[in-house]
Amino acid sequence: MDSRVSELFGGCCRPGGGPAVGGTLKARGAGGSSGCGGPKGKKKNGRNRGGKANNPPYLPPEAEDGNIEYKLKLVNPSQYRFEHLVTQMKWRLQEGRGEAVYQIGVEDNGLLVGLAEEEMRASLKTLHRMAEKVGADITILREREVDYDSDMPRKITEVLVRKVPDNQQFLDLRVAVLGNVDSGKSTLLGVLTQGELDNGRGRARLNLFRHLHEIQSGRTSSISFEILGFNSKGEVVNYSDSRTAEEICESSSKMITFIDLAGHHKYLHTTIFGLTSYCPDCALLLVSANTGIAGTTREHLGLALALKVPFFIVVSKVDLCAKTTVERTVRQLERVLKQPGCHKVPMLVTSEDDAVTAAQQFAQSPNITPIFTLSSVSGESLDLLKVFLNILPPLTNSKEQEELMQQLTEFQRFWTCLSFLAGCWSHFLWLQVDEIYTVPEVGTVVGGTLSSGICREGDQLVVGPTDDGRFLELRVCSIQRNRSACRVLRAGQAATLALGDFDRALLRKGMVMVSPEMNPTICSVFEAEIVLLFHATTFRRGFQVTVHVGNVRQTAVVEKIHAKDKLRTGEKAVVRFRFLKHPEYLKVGAKLLFREGVTKGIGHVTDVQAIAAGEAQANMGF
Repeated sequence: MDSRVSELFGGCCRPGGGPAVGGTLKARGAGGSSGCGGPKGKKKNGRNRGGKANNPPYLPPEAEDGNIEYKLKLVNPSQYRFEHLVTQMKWRLQEGRGEAVYQIGVEDNGLLVGLAEEEMRASLKTLHRMAEKVGADITILREREVDYDSDMPRKITEVLVRKVPDNQQFLDLRVAVLGNVDSGKSTLLGVLTQGELDNGRGRARLNLFRHLHEIQSGRTSSISFEILGFNSKGEVVNYSDSRTAEEICESSSKMITFIDLAGHHKYLHTTIFGLTSYCPDCALLLVSANTGIAGTTREHLGLALALKVPFFIVVSKVDLCAKTTVERTVRQLERVLKQPGCHKVPMLVTSEDDAVTAAQQFAQSPNITPIFTLSSVSGESLDLLKVFLNILPPLTNSKEQEELMQQLTEFQRFWTCLSFLAGCWSHFLWLQVDEIYTVPEVGTVVGGTLSSGICREGDQLVVGPTDDGRFLELRVCSIQRNRSACRVLRAGQAATLALGDFDRALLRKGMVMVSPEMNPTICSVFEAEIVLLFHATTFRRGFQVTVHVGNVRQTAVVEKIHAKDKLRTGEKAVVRFRFLKHPEYLKVGAKLLFREGVTKGIGHVTDVQAIAAGEAQANMGF
């Protein structure tokens, strides 16, 4: 990154020793000769004030799609122009699913021109009027002076515009929390969601534990879910000022759902299920500053890479270490991230400017990996993580979501819970699969993520496959998202569905709910192209492994290895598997993980051998 551009937007957000990705900005030669059609700058002899070279800084050219809008100025627009600007803002908000970023003082080709103070004040006033018109709020993210080729100070301002979507369904991002045991995952989530710092002995994590043995040992063994909200002004909404989850949801325009996963190796199967089944948008990898990369940290990092889940890193417990120890841990992480297996560009976040830049770059490039260093006890740099989460845009755009909604309904990654506690629906859709409740006058409730299509109250769906391969009809009685009634569920959203008096004994983990028109097919035999990550000896026909495909987790046996008799570590092949217990609903192209002891492999489903319901038992060998 050019030094002038680094100074413009902070310059502290350094890619850890790698090539300068420059956060948001990049410098171009005078005259904008990079092919984006920018206007040529006026040439002068020598240098401008401050001794800087006369090279105007640029942003990337404005894209037609997406939620980022460039505006040179918005001073006293006519009524016609104002209505056009409001329509444009609605489009950007739709693209960002309720969020948009405006760069004021920037031309469409990305040239940072800047505005004088009076013009900037008038432009922000117009932007505020536009936001009021669409029912949104604006928050100034950062301001910087642009002083090239000018004797007067000129500013550019980056503004976040956020509103509650028209259907009153807030923006929801799911973040899986990974890391070695005792790295401070539950403690950090407790501090973020409860609004109180830890006392150094784990007090903040107590509200997150779900079992007595977890409280006694201080170690998470199950999957739990915590929420952190941000209102339309970007302010934190958590349990410090809200008594219940319902109040947090009502006050928030954006929700971060943390999926707290187990760090101990003996609960690895639970962690894998959390990553494959709950569809996280991204992952937070927590590393303790005093231990560095230890235990299951590399394994969790490998899982995120294998499943192509974007991740950022938090180095915790910096209050327990000397500064040199923290720096050594960060350097260790940077070396690992830049290895051939990762190909990531680490980006150390040390200021609010860095946090804003990191959030934008993280969403735009899968190779950027922000690194935060913080303490849950002293609160050091905790606000930087909150700024990052507040600014982090949705990682799927509105066009992708619209395409999914056009498809038939497929309610996948599904598990069972019954009813509501004290008359309320269970918190979020993600409940533990082994916790089934029966509450009078409510009936059976299922929770999960809608992979495609639109689901409405009263829809007739089918659920399956059962152990004998059948799909059973059912009716959706009501829907709730985050404990709030919801009439329509859209692709990518998570919810709980009340099924009335449907027999819960017929439901099991790994089922899917689909539209009857899909005529769903099932399989007991499927083929996958795999890479054997590790095996102590040779991987042969007859070997049994636990297969994870989305919400499916079942033991399967290797029936055939195409073109080979056996596999060794690092080798690739197409392998035929057969489920041992019951048939499953699989889709070609789905990501696959398998494990058995120290044996591990990844791949994707290439073919399924569909069977009819009546053939299921015969194919399973019953």
